[in-house]
Amino acid sequence: MSTAEASEPGVRSKSNSPRQIPVVGVVTEDEDAQGALKPMDLNRVIKLLEETDKDDLEEKQLKAVKILVQYYQNGFPLRDLAQIFKILNLCAGKIGQQPHFIESAYSILKLCGLPFLKKKVSDEITYAEDTANSIALLGDLMKVPSSELRIQICKCIVDFYHAEPPKKHITGYQQASSSYKIQMAEVGGLAKTMVQSLALLDNQLVEKLWVLKALQHLSTSEANCTLMMQAQAASSICAHLNDPDPSGQLLFRSSEILWNLLEKSSKEEIIQQLSNLECLLALKEIFKNLFMRGFRHYDRQLRNDILVITTIIAQNPEAPMIECGFTRDLILFATFNEVKSQNPLVKGLKLSNSYEDFELKKLLFNIIVILCKDLPTVQLLIDGKVVLALFTYVKKPEKHKIIEWSAAQYEELQLHAIATLSSVAPLLIEEYMLCQGNARILAFLEWCESEDSFFSHGNSFHGTGGRGNKFAHMRYTLRLLRAMVYLQDETVNNDLCEKGTIQQLIGIFKNTISKSNDKEEAIVLEIQSDILLILSGLCEHNIPRKEIFGTEGVDVILHVLKTDPKKFQSGLGYIVLLFSTLDSIWCCILGCYPSEDYFLEKEGIFLLLDLLALNQKKFCNLILGIMVEFCDNPKTTVHVNSWRGKKDQTAASLLIKLWRKEEKELGVKRDKHGKIIDTKKPLFTSFQEEQNIMPLPADCPTVAVMDVAENIRAKIYAVLGKLDFENLPGLSAEDFVTLCIIHRYLDFKIQATHKQRDLANKSWENFLARTSNAKTLKKAKRLQEKAIESSRYNERPPNAIFHQTEIKGLNTTVPSGRVVTLESTPARLVGGPLADTDIALKKLPIRGGALQRVKTVKIVDEPKKNVLT
Repeated sequence: MSTAEASEPGVRSKSNSPRQIPVVGVVTEDEDAQGALKPMDLNRVIKLLEETDKDDLEEKQLKAVKILVQYYQNGFPLRDLAQIFKILNLCAGKIGQQPHFIESAYSILKLCGLPFLKKKVSDEITYAEDTANSIALLGDLMKVPSSELRIQICKCIVDFYHAEPPKKHITGYQQASSSYKIQMAEVGGLAKTMVQSLALLDNQLVEKLWVLKALQHLSTSEANCTLMMQAQAASSICAHLNDPDPSGQLLFRSSEILWNLLEKSSKEEIIQQLSNLECLLALKEIFKNLFMRGFRHYDRQLRNDILVITTIIAQNPEAPMIECGFTRDLILFATFNEVKSQNPLVKGLKLSNSYEDFELKKLLFNIIVILCKDLPTVQLLIDGKVVLALFTYVKKPEKHKIIEWSAAQYEELQLHAIATLSSVAPLLIEEYMLCQGNARILAFLEWCESEDSFFSHGNSFHGTGGRGNKFAHMRYTLRLLRAMVYLQDETVNNDLCEKGTIQQLIGIFKNTISKSNDKEEAIVLEIQSDILLILSGLCEHNIPRKEIFGTEGVDVILHVLKTDPKKFQSGLGYIVLLFSTLDSIWCCILGCYPSEDYFLEKEGIFLLLDLLALNQKKFCNLILGIMVEFCDNPKTTVHVNSWRGKKDQTAASLLIKLWRKEEKELGVKRDKHGKIIDTKKPLFTSFQEEQNIMPLPADCPTVAVMDVAENIRAKIYAVLGKLDFENLPGLSAEDFVTLCIIHRYLDFKIQATHKQRDLANKSWENFLARTSNAKTLKKAKRLQEKAIESSRYNERPPNAIFHQTEIKGLNTTVPSGRVVTLESTPARLVGGPLADTDIALKKLPIRGGALQRVKTVKIVDEPKKNVLT
C-alpha cells in the first residue's frame, strides 16, 4: 500500500521509540570492496548520466541510480538534495527514449516522501534555496508523459503533510522539522505548476484525481492559495466539475479546493475567475443533479456547499447568472414547495425535514435576496411567483395541521421568509398588492399582538430575542411594512391607511410599553422605533393622516420624550428610538394645529428643551429644527420663555450658550469677552480658512450652504428671531454681547454678497476703461503678454515643433477662441419684426453702410409683371 493511501489526513503512523532519528545507511567494508557508491560521490553519478557514447552505458546508469536509492533509503540529507534532484531530472529526461528510467525516477520520488535529514540545526536555513528549487522541480516533472511517475509525484506531495518516520537511523543525523517541506513548497511555487499541470490531464481521470488530492493539501495555506489563484485555479477546476467520475472524488476535492481559495486568497479575484458562463453552467448542472437525484447524506452536504459557492458568485453583478439559466432554476427550487409547478425538474420532488434540506431551504431564501439586487431578475421573480410563495409563511401557525417541518424549523423559515420579503416585495409592488400584502401583514401583526398561546423557540439568527414570545415575528413584519411604506407609493399607503394601520400601530406601541421587561428591552426598543418610522412615512405631508394620528399618537411621543436621560447612554437602542421620535414629531405633529396645541398643552416644548439642555451634539440640530417650526405657532413663545433648566437657566441663555460652544468648535475668532476679532470675516470658521478652492458640480451644494445646513447657528438665529431678540430673561453681560452677534447673523452673511457685487462692479469698470482709453488697453495688453510669456517654459525641448498661438495685430485683452458670439442686428436697420416678409421678395441695393429699405424694387424671377410700388 502506498504512503498516500495509508496516511489519510489526520492519521499519523506511530512508533514505540521515544525519539525517531532518521539516518543514512552504513556502507560495510564488503560493500566497499565491491565498488559501492561512496557517501559524497554524487558527482560521479551525475557525470555518468550525462554520458551518451558508450555501449553498455544504460545498464551502468541504471545500476548507479539503484545503488543511490539503496544508500539513501532512509531519506535525503539537505546538503545532497540539489545533486539528487539533478540526478532525478536527468533520469526523467531519458524516459522518452529509454523507458527503463521510469523505475529509477519512481524510486527517487518515493524517497522524497520521507522527511529530509539535517546534520546541523542550521542546515534548514543554509540549504533553504536548494530545497525550494528541488521541490519546485516536482511540478515541472508533471510534464513527463508517464502516468506512474505523475501519480508518484502527487503521492510525494501528499506525504509532505503525512510523512512516515524512517525505519532506521544513524548517529549524527536528525529529521528536519515537519513543516519544512511545506514551507519550501510555498517558497518554490509548487502549487502554481501543479495547477498548470491539470491542462495536461483532460482525459486521464486517475491522474487528475491525484493532482486534485495534492492541490487539496496544498490549498490549506494562504501562500499556496495565492499562487493557485495566479494560475487561474478557480476557473480551471470549476469548469471541469461536471466531468464524468464514478467515484465522486473529483467533485468533492474540487469543491474543497474552491472553498479554500475563497477563504485564504483574494475573494474578489476568485469570484471574478468563477464569474463566467462555463463555470456557472458546470455549477448549475452539478447542483441540479444533486438536488434531484442526491439521496445520501454526503450528496446533500455537497449540494449545499455548491449552493453557498454559487451564492458568493452571485454577489458579483457581472456574473451571467440569468444568461446561463441558473437564476430561473434557483427560483423554481426555492418556491416549488409553496407554489405548485408543472416543471419536470420538480415533478414528484419533495424536501424532507432533515438538517441538510432545512439548510438548503434557508440558503435558497438567502440567494433570492442576492439575486433580486440585479434588476433584470425582477421578471423572473414575477414568473416564479416568489412574492406569493413567501407570503404563504406570513400567517399564524395552524394547529393540528401536518407540515413537513418541525415547529422550530417552521418558525425559523417563517422569519427568514418575512425577512426575504423585505428585499423582494418593494421591487414587485403590483404582485404585492395582488397578493393583498397589506391585509396579510396587518392580520399577522394582529396575531403577533394577541394573547394566543404560542411558544417561540428563538433558536436562529432571526429569532434572537424572541424566545417564548412573538417579538421576533413582530420585528420582521414591521421591517417589511417599513420597507413598503418608505417607497412612498400612494396606492400602498392609501390602502394601509384605509385599513386602519395608523390606529393599529399606535395600539401596538402602547401594548409593548406594558409588556416589555429588561430581558426583552433591546428588541422592544427596535419594534417601537420601527413603528414610529412607519407612522412618519404615512403621515408626512398629509394633514388628514396627521389628524388621525391625533392625541393618542402625541401621547406616545410624549412617553418617549420623558425617558430617563441616563438610558440614552445604555447602548440598547434608546438613541435610535429618540431619533425616530423626533422624526415623528416633524412628520406627524408639525403642520397639524390641533396636534401642535395638544403637544404644547402637555408641555412637549419643555421636554424638547430638557433634551436640548443635555448638550448632546448628535440630536441638537434636529431638536432646534423642530423648535424653529414650532415657533410659527404663536402659543409657543410663552412656553419657551417659561421654561427653566438647572440653576434656573432660561431658554434664551441655553440657546446663546449653544451658539458659543458651536463657534468654539468651529474655530470662530472671538476675544475673551465674546466680541468679534476679525471684523472682515466675523463668522468665518477655521475649516473655511483651511479649505482650498475647488470646483464643484452644479448640483452640489456650496460650502456656504453646507455651513448653514450642518451647524446650528442658523437655527439658533431663527428661534431667537421668533422671540424678537427682546425682553429675553436670564441673560448675563457676555450673553448680551453674543446676542448682538446673533442678531446681526444675516447681516454678516449678506456682507459676502456685497463683496461679490463689488468685485463684479470693479471688473466692469476695468472693462469700460480698456474699451474707452487706448493707453489703458495697451497697458492691459502688455500685462497680458507678460503673463503669457512668464507661464511658458524657458527651454524648448529638443525636436519640438513650436505652434504660434497668438494672432498678431489683435487689439483685445480677452481670450480668443473658435466660438464667436453674434448679437442680433438692431431693428432700425432691418425695419422691425414684420420686415422679413417683404425683404425676402426684394432685391436690396448696395449703397454703402447698413442695409436700407427702398420704395421700389424689381422682381428677379418675374420680368413680365408690373413693378411693385
